[in-house]
Amino acid sequence: MKGSYRTWLLLFGPAWLAMIADMDASSYIGAASTGAAFGYGLVWLMALLVIPLFIIQEQAGRIGIATGKGLGTVVRERYGRRAATAVALPMAITDMVTYAIEYLGIGIGLEVAGIPILYTVPLIYVLHIAIVSSGKYRQAEKPLIAMSLLLIAFLVAALVIRGPLPHTDPEANMFLLGDSRNYFLVLAADVGAVVMPFMVFFQASATGTKVMGMRSSNIAVEGRAAIRSIRSETLVGAMVTEGMMIVVVMAFAGIGSASSASFFATPAELSRTLRVLAGDYAPAVFSAGLVAAGFIALIVISLGSAWGVAEALDMKQKNYWLLYVTESLPAVFASILVSASLMIEIVLYLLVFFVLALIAPLSVMWVIGRDPEVMGPLTMPRRVQAAYLASSALVVSTAFIAMATSI
Repeated sequence: MKGSYRTWLLLFGPAWLAMIADMDASSYIGAASTGAAFGYGLVWLMALLVIPLFIIQEQAGRIGIATGKGLGTVVRERYGRRAATAVALPMAITDMVTYAIEYLGIGIGLEVAGIPILYTVPLIYVLHIAIVSSGKYRQAEKPLIAMSLLLIAFLVAALVIRGPLPHTDPEANMFLLGDSRNYFLVLAADVGAVVMPFMVFFQASATGTKVMGMRSSNIAVEGRAAIRSIRSETLVGAMVTEGMMIVVVMAFAGIGSASSASFFATPAELSRTLRVLAGDYAPAVFSAGLVAAGFIALIVISLGSAWGVAEALDMKQKNYWLLYVTESLPAVFASILVSASLMIEIVLYLLVFFVLALIAPLSVMWVIGRDPEVMGPLTMPRRVQAAYLASSALVVSTAFIAMATSI
């Protein structure tokens, strides 16, 4: 038992941060819009999505433990550079758009506190690049874990300040089945938000980095114990991140104006509405949560995206900073120059598109997980294969059905 706890403690971090980063600015705004449009009606879906989120991310961690490498490296070494690039490139493209949403979310959160976005976004960019370019994942991990705990506290505080709806309120119904175009669009966005492409790359690479660090320090890494460790961490992280989505949904239930992109694009209106609804502290708590969510996601997305692309192209680590700058800099200008309401309006569609970018990584993880030459004794058992295939099919098919129905 003592050895298992030590393994868990040494490996803790990658799965947790991948899950917490899933609750980024786009998911935050998407969950708020869901609550505003349908009350508690889609809480059932978010609770259900814990299962595929856990199963898919557990496989990413399993690959990192079995190989000591990132997903991009494994694909390149096993199937060639072209295959690795084909898997990583869609993620990189979606991440370039995601960065803009994260910067915008942080900017809006700080603008609620009276700091203009024109000043905050460049400063956040410099801080973001400085952290990810340090090349030392372990140094960034601890502050991010601390910030993740603050994020959870901010979100819970937002719900406490707002207060839950009385059970007699029609919007307090947690199981709503609709047939409108908007219902299916929101449904697809919520499914698209459950597993984002950068998450699988980040968890595999960060776990592999930790495993190799332990081995280089002559710390024995027993595969089965490590799997149990990342499995428990991933499960807890999955429940927490979907729980945070539910908290945001509940906090914004009944705020009809929050279903419009212009609500979040105008910090003054956002602040006024929250203050009237939940008191003077509500805007500060909301903005703090949005800033924390966006910043954690910026770091994790950068690391996951750059690791995936750099591993696919076999780049040297000293050149990773080129990817960080290339991906992020256009987003800085976009978040400042492009209409905030327009960018927020595309959040739901962006979340839906994540499913398309996820198909290649999900497929290759399935192939790798079943390959005993790569995975060795950690090759997916049949029951795990069945669960993984069912989870991937659920995420992809549900999103496609919802997209088709919403057209």
